[in-house]
Amino acid sequence: MSKILALSEAVGIALHSMALIAMHDKPHNVTSLTEETGASKHHIAKVMQRLVKADLLKSTRGPAGGFLLMRKPKEITLLEIYEAIEGKVLIHDCPMDCEKCPLDNICMLGEVGEKVAKEFIKYMKETTLQNIKDDHT
Repeated sequence: MSKILALSEAVGIALHSMALIAMHDKPHNVTSLTEETGASKHHIAKVMQRLVKADLLKSTRGPAGGFLLMRKPKEITLLEIYEAIEGKVLIHDCPMDCEKCPLDNICMLGEVGEKVAKEFIKYMKETTLQNIKDDHT
């Protein structure tokens, strides 16, 4: 079955891990995130380090260590998390990424690609970890 919108596994790990950390207000380590998300330890570790580099998380070592949010959940948007993993979201007119339209530059899909991208960005920008926390606790 095909999906209109598909996010990478790394984005899924990032969004779920950040939400879990926000909801529990305590450090989560790679092992606990592996247990809660079902993703591989290696992939979680890589994703978490990207979130640390993006200043969304801080990492502490030791038996009581793990990852904590750098800011309050209400200050971190889903778009920030997404862009920390995938880079800046760009709006393309053509959902098929055609450099030159074979149909005389009149897209058979109209403006649907741009509309979907703008709606996705709007939702991700307006939704914070606090919204997710409130919805799931």
